[in-house]
Amino acid sequence: MADRSRSELDNEELLALEQERASLALDAAGMGEFEWDLERDLFIVSPRMAQITGLPAGPMTAERGLKAYSFVHSEDAERVGREVAQGLLDQGRYEVRYRMVRPDDGRMIWMYSAATALLAPSGTLRRVIGVVRDISARKAEEDEREALAAELDHRVKNVLASVQSLAAQSARKTVSIEVFLKNFAGRLEAMAAAHTLLTATRWRGAEIGHIAAAELGGLAPGQARWEGPEILLNPRGTNALTLALHELATNAVKYGALSTEAGRVEVGWTAQGDGGFELTWTERHGPIVQAPGRRGFGSTLLERVTGRELGGCVSIDFHPGGVRAVLRADASALADPPVLKPRAQRPRSRPLESLVGASLGSGASADIRGVRVLIVEDAVLLALELEAGLTEAGASVVGAAADLQEAEGMLSRVFDVAVLDANLNGQSVAPVAKALAARGTPFIFATGYGDAGPAPEGFEAPVVRKPYNVHQIASALAHALGRC
Repeated sequence: MADRSRSELDNEELLALEQERASLALDAAGMGEFEWDLERDLFIVSPRMAQITGLPAGPMTAERGLKAYSFVHSEDAERVGREVAQGLLDQGRYEVRYRMVRPDDGRMIWMYSAATALLAPSGTLRRVIGVVRDISARKAEEDEREALAAELDHRVKNVLASVQSLAAQSARKTVSIEVFLKNFAGRLEAMAAAHTLLTATRWRGAEIGHIAAAELGGLAPGQARWEGPEILLNPRGTNALTLALHELATNAVKYGALSTEAGRVEVGWTAQGDGGFELTWTERHGPIVQAPGRRGFGSTLLERVTGRELGGCVSIDFHPGGVRAVLRADASALADPPVLKPRAQRPRSRPLESLVGASLGSGASADIRGVRVLIVEDAVLLALELEAGLTEAGASVVGAAADLQEAEGMLSRVFDVAVLDANLNGQSVAPVAKALAARGTPFIFATGYGDAGPAPEGFEAPVVRKPYNVHQIASALAHALGRC
């Protein structure tokens, strides 16, 4: 018959349709196909594969398989050959990842290749058909994730080592457990403040002005001022300067200018010709100053540790009219300046408390006596410490829940205000917050996420960032209750 049957035409149409579908799938997946014909010793590259790899399209002599491996990076060729042979022998297919150098432009790219074997009726290997894909972008993302994980591990270990050292040094030069706890907690908060600043810039660094604001803003509103050019410190310099300013501020509150209402502290810094900076701390109108009779860890931290971390030196003058400290740093403490969009010029000098929200920092005016408080916090030790601190402040803790179910079970208790950990072992505290909001019971959030911004889930409530002290919680509770 001259005319073929309708079933034959249908089969041809179905075959063409399947081929079109396969072609679309390869295009969508960014893949190219190839064929290795062992009987004719040919390696056939499709136009799609040619575009991906830079190889010439069409057939080429396979050289018994050696030709294909000649395009694989020399450091990967032996491994790839072994994995391909083993895969075809054991399973009749293989999947490999490798580097190759494009022959057209010399670029090194990462490739993924998968193929399956087609056997002759006798059982011998006849052809290998497969696909390739450029996975360079995915490999770069994987490498970046691994680098970030390694960097995170490094930073966590450094932080833990620093905390351990601070604890040991603070304990070694203290006179009582109460003094140790107070000094150590303050230094730990200073480290947390530096961490928050660094997190905001993805660990690029922090400006000196922001460091000064974070350390001094809540201590003495109106008594401390800062002024100087925008200088960005790297993470190491940020931590060092934060601890240095914390020690100076602590001493000023205890013995110096910030211990009286008339006292003043001025912090100024200038850029130096060698690429570093010089910062001056000056106290005025405080009590008559005398040099300390003994050297504590704070003095050692200032004069030795801080100077070394900043690549410079620190000098302290206990002048009768007020302490004066000079911190000098070289260029190793500075970070590369960021590329910023133009913005409005900010004042060069202003009260520090305007930057940090001192109303929730010092807790000096917080009155929570007689207030009944519910604590929702998954960290048991933190909940115990918070309960003890609030009790000492005159509040009454009606319960402490460690998870969402326990917290919901305590909602029937009588209380005036609640402290809600925003994240309870991976669960949002939002259901509890919604229940409290519905019945008009005020609450505050405590969160370990450092981004400054509105309350979680869009609730109108004060937010206190971890790590916090009881004064911050008391101030936030008083604010939520309208007592300040």
